[in-house]
Amino acid sequence: MDNGRERFGAGPTRREFVAGAVMVAGGGLWWFLDRRTSVAGALTRTAPPVPLPSLVPVAEFTPAGARTGIVSLPRAAKPDASWRRQLSPLEYDVLRRFDDEMAFTGAYWKNHDAGIYRCAGCDTAVFASADKFDSGTGWPSFTRPLAAENVAVGRHGALMHAITCVRCGGFLGDLFDDGPPPSGQRWCINSAALRFVPAGTPRQETAVFAGGCFWGVDAVFRRVRGVTRVVSGYAGGAAATANYATVSGGDSGHAESVQITFDPAAVPFTTLLKVFFLVAHDATQRNRQGPDVGPQYRSAVFYAGPDQRDAAIAVIATLQRNGAYRAKIVTDVSPLDRFYPAEDYHQDYLARHLNQPYIVYNDLPKLERLKSEFPEWYHEPASA
Repeated sequence: MDNGRERFGAGPTRREFVAGAVMVAGGGLWWFLDRRTSVAGALTRTAPPVPLPSLVPVAEFTPAGARTGIVSLPRAAKPDASWRRQLSPLEYDVLRRFDDEMAFTGAYWKNHDAGIYRCAGCDTAVFASADKFDSGTGWPSFTRPLAAENVAVGRHGALMHAITCVRCGGFLGDLFDDGPPPSGQRWCINSAALRFVPAGTPRQETAVFAGGCFWGVDAVFRRVRGVTRVVSGYAGGAAATANYATVSGGDSGHAESVQITFDPAAVPFTTLLKVFFLVAHDATQRNRQGPDVGPQYRSAVFYAGPDQRDAAIAVIATLQRNGAYRAKIVTDVSPLDRFYPAEDYHQDYLARHLNQPYIVYNDLPKLERLKSEFPEWYHEPASA
């Protein structure tokens, strides 16, 4: 990135690559190789592949608490710096530093709605509302975990019975033997370590993000677990100008965007936002992304409702506070009017052009960043 943490790439634009290919065919090889970044340079500067983490078996559940079976998911093993970027300060202190939130301050200590609770670090299902009781302690308390195989209990420093998530190792709380029958146990958990999923959570929602050329953004989200469909297209302008030739001129009002259909019970909208900001694009570049310049390449979150708007604003504030970027995030947070699918040849473009120099230089490194930054969410799509 130009923020000093990592550069997203500043090679030739898509138009330059297309023009370069034409020049090569016509004997103009010298022109193409004389550009700021040559094809050979693009190929050799690609980062080495990031190995996928080991798998861990976890029990999965519906939002209503029905067990659906055991699945093998990537272990959430990543550098401390990634955790610091992705978690709020309180979440980080609890999950990674084995600290506790203050009693009676958490979001869930008196929550009585039906549903399940997932680990805020990696989204593993850990507790259910059906097992929750009012302990009077000011922390969410449960008589048992949702699945014994999803949590671990052991000593950590002065904590004799620390409860941790088996997938990310995050600290959830402490186990005591002063609970009600039949277990006699009190699983005392921090709200900051949890994400609550109401029993009636719908199984489908859509999000629209704009982060420069839609080829790379499209490819990233096709590899996020819980995403069921990705469509490249245009948002922010009128129907009459929703075509590639017009949008590429920069005056249509549209931004190259992706529409993401996802299961909010499987992947929270906030996680999609973090992938968007930390992997898919550089949110500090105004009206451009790397080599591609113009308002059609602006950074934007087109929200479908107030919940998405508030989540986007909150994630931006957290990332800015965490120092994920040293420069100011310039992403527009705007209401979605209409989304227009792009031409067929733009859909899943990366999978069909893996050796194209623009893809090699600008977009394949994003997939490696996804593996490194969010290994617990990465999966290979069937079409890849």
